[in-house]
Amino acid sequence: MSPAGCAHVNAYKVDNWRQNLRVIYQCFVWSGSAETRRRKAKSCICHMCGAHLNRLHSCLSCVFFGCFTKKHIHEHAKNKRHNLAIDLLYGGIYCFVCQDYIYDKEMEQIAKEEQRKAWKLQGVGEKYSTWEPTKRELELLRHNPKRRKITTNCTIGLRGLINLGNTCFMNCIVQALTHTPLLRDFFLSDRHKCEMQSNSCLVCEMSQLFQEFYSGHRWPHIPFRLLHLVWTHARHLAGYEQQDAHEFLIAALDVLHRHCKGDTTRDDNGKKANNPNHCSCIIDQIFTGGLQSDVTCQVCHGVSTTIDPFWDISLDLPGSSTPFWPLSPGGDGSTVNGESHLSGATTLTDCLRRFTRPEHLGSSAKIKCGGCHSYQESTKQLTMKKLPIVACFHLKRFEHSAKLRRKITTYVSFPLELDMTPFIASSKESRMNGQYQQTVEVLNNDNKYSLFNSPRSLSVCCGGVGILCLTLHGLCLCVSCGGADIICLTVCVLWWSRYSLFNCLCVVVEQVFSV
Repeated sequence: MSPAGCAHVNAYKVDNWRQNLRVIYQCFVWSGSAETRRRKAKSCICHMCGAHLNRLHSCLSCVFFGCFTKKHIHEHAKNKRHNLAIDLLYGGIYCFVCQDYIYDKEMEQIAKEEQRKAWKLQGVGEKYSTWEPTKRELELLRHNPKRRKITTNCTIGLRGLINLGNTCFMNCIVQALTHTPLLRDFFLSDRHKCEMQSNSCLVCEMSQLFQEFYSGHRWPHIPFRLLHLVWTHARHLAGYEQQDAHEFLIAALDVLHRHCKGDTTRDDNGKKANNPNHCSCIIDQIFTGGLQSDVTCQVCHGVSTTIDPFWDISLDLPGSSTPFWPLSPGGDGSTVNGESHLSGATTLTDCLRRFTRPEHLGSSAKIKCGGCHSYQESTKQLTMKKLPIVACFHLKRFEHSAKLRRKITTYVSFPLELDMTPFIASSKESRMNGQYQQTVEVLNNDNKYSLFNSPRSLSVCCGGVGILCLTLHGLCLCVSCGGADIICLTVCVLWWSRYSLFNCLCVVVEQVFSV
């Protein structure tokens, strides 16, 4: 495409050329509505050979369609001296005198406006539009000409956090959030438009925090402003006592949701947001899933279904007062009735199977059945109606009773790739009596989660002695800990830490070295 424009365009810009060009884009190029698509399919054929393909172009000076490949549009341009034509597939303007596709600012603006209208009619929005720098961004680029190449082993984004006094629970969650790819892309692209008149917006502080993390600085960051805002908006977390990391995560997501939700019910196209919270904010787009609860009457077998939004799933562990049987085949340990009973260890998949198996509610929890119109015993089963983009799992490490508070120290292993297909509502027929029956069907890749890998992510935080916050970076685990430089670890063994409060990793390393 010619970068300097074309002098022959001026001959076209007469009378109602803008309106004529818009009609061509609307009817024969972008075709946003069903009617215009039918018209395009019927009318857009080469007037010489009758072909629908061969890169059809439309003359901008008269009603003529010709194929570019066989040069029928070239013959028309030569005979009629109509120098400009438009590509009906991509919308580019071709000049037959210059023998090249040309650029004109006004024409390009009209093309983009009509393309956005077509996307809106098709319900796509502008998510596929290319980035164009604003005047402010161009000025910043001129003042910052230095470029940096990002390699696979680059440590940009890895930064320690200073412990401000029993704030390891906060640092743990902050490390997980700042290394969540979709959140990173949102905040680094300056998508947040603050409507608050004070300095109390937690989303603005998180945006600044992302800038700090990905600035390339090596020294630890001091998140004092973030701590102050958390204390302001979540009073139950205020003070220097040790808090639960899971509780902080939920509180942080709630405040971020309230501060950045904007239009809580509609997306950019005016349609209802496609998540159980019906909210278009970035938090609900990433973290919100739908949990389906099916209550089945034991008399008439009628089913009552409710769907509730969730940001995380709390899973019971073996060792609690509720019976637990690992269901993973193979491994060490005894086998009873075809089930593997591992001593002192379990898997995340086992916890999910237990979470989604049918539960008999008993005679003390009878519900009124809509079919029987009387109180009957029933069973309850939880399944995933809609999976979130980023899944957070909370392992219940503490058990409370009337007289004591006990910590469950069971090891929990987890996979680098987690398939949630057996636990979604559409797959519940493949479970019988709470035991998952493996089917021969190919599992849906859309239901698979990868550890910090798109399109879905499984967030992991790490705690323990010294409180290390781990995130997957490249092919190794990179550790950032308060008051220390960034280091990389060659990981030998991974398992859920017995010392952690929330979804924490413990590692055995072969080598530790400074970056």
